[in-house]
Amino acid sequence: MGAGGLREACGVFGILAPGREVAPLVFDGLYALQHRGQESAGMAVSDGESITVYKDMGLVSSVFDERTLLALRGHLAIGHTRYSTAGESTWRNAQPVYRPAGAAGIALGHNGNLTNTAELADALSMLPGILGNDSDLVAELVARAYDERAGLVGALEAVLPRLEGAFSLVCMDRDTLVGVRDPNGFRPLCLGDLDGAAVLASESPALDVIGARLVREVEPGEMVVVDGDGIRSLRPFPRARLRPSLCVFEYVYFARPDALLLGHQVHGVRRRMGERLAAVAPVPADLVMGVPDGGVPAAEGYARAAGIPFGHGLVKNRYIGRTFIAPDQGERRRAVRRKLNPLVEDIAGQRLVVVDDSIVRGTTTQAMVAMLFEAGAAEVHLRISSPPYRWPCHFGIDTPDREHLLAANHGVETIREILGATSLAYLPLEALLDSVAEPGLCDACLTGNYPAPVPRAARPEGAEPAAPPVVAAHGPVVPVSVPVTIGGC
Repeated sequence: MGAGGLREACGVFGILAPGREVAPLVFDGLYALQHRGQESAGMAVSDGESITVYKDMGLVSSVFDERTLLALRGHLAIGHTRYSTAGESTWRNAQPVYRPAGAAGIALGHNGNLTNTAELADALSMLPGILGNDSDLVAELVARAYDERAGLVGALEAVLPRLEGAFSLVCMDRDTLVGVRDPNGFRPLCLGDLDGAAVLASESPALDVIGARLVREVEPGEMVVVDGDGIRSLRPFPRARLRPSLCVFEYVYFARPDALLLGHQVHGVRRRMGERLAAVAPVPADLVMGVPDGGVPAAEGYARAAGIPFGHGLVKNRYIGRTFIAPDQGERRRAVRRKLNPLVEDIAGQRLVVVDDSIVRGTTTQAMVAMLFEAGAAEVHLRISSPPYRWPCHFGIDTPDREHLLAANHGVETIREILGATSLAYLPLEALLDSVAEPGLCDACLTGNYPAPVPRAARPEGAEPAAPPVVAAHGPVVPVSVPVTIGGC
């Protein structure tokens, strides 16, 4: 996916810092989370009397400037940078979502995707088209449950047990900041401290950039409340629903390499993925290169373990967003050309090991392989630092239908032929999980084993057939047969 693929989870940020103007801090935090969403950005700020919301389409740096930040006065704020999993990419669906409730209203930012939106909307008797997305729905539920005596916390305690799916939330009224993580903890959320001020963020680098200290990660099923009385932790979900299931693709692709997840820095995990990939799928080669940016750490690990020189064969245009924003396959091919350019002198005549994090549709990978051969590469051996991506995600990733997932419909040899590579190898699931070295990860997109309810029509029935060999080769390469563990429900 370094050259294009999935859209990733949104980024959320929140801070309560009495006596400080926090809008510039929220801006910096969102800027550090820009990789999690590039469609829209926004923030809601409270001065203790009223809440001001400002949001627009575009990158954080284009939505906010010095003038808008100066107008957002207050010591309490939440922010959001979005991509769409449910709802169109329009201004109406930009976040934070605001609803009138209580003295000043409430605002909410959501990272994830609910799986029971239809049932919840029916219970509200909402007409089709009234709610733009599931974040709208949550805000509406909270606003209707809000009363002055119980406040925001009471409203959330009434609403949260009704929600199913993935949701890391930041919420606020005029004087309270709340962070919530669903009982599975599909999406990350962490708590930080900035000179006594509480900070919530999707990833730890958003704390680093404002000079905050990481205190800990918010636990699955936990609600962290920050107000004038300090910080307290509540557990609004039944214990039976608690099942830690952090998305494994946070390690593979979504999170920044400098992020800390479950105590592990992501860059080191990705490097270990590459080392294990070299062990199970070796190949004689002259150069190991990563597809920027997602494949680079794994390529470093592969090169070190294989004893093959590591180098850079592709230059990335840093001023072009990720190619997932391209609306169709033809445009994705052109987007790869705009985004990546080969270093001809380094790759001409070379046998290349090209490491990427995953293959979804395969369109951008196909264009990249063709580009490398056109630049004179003698061989292109694709090595993927995750198993074949076979099942749609229902927990906050914009995954194509299964019919559009390349590995759901083709064996590895056919995929190699489609992509035009000399050989193709995937990292086995066991090796991926061993690289992370943490139990309780969601790998449903790889196995079809969903750890929480999904729409009935989407759930697999019966067991998957035995997986084809993980390595497919063409030409003077010795294939290595490594089975992938595939389960079913």
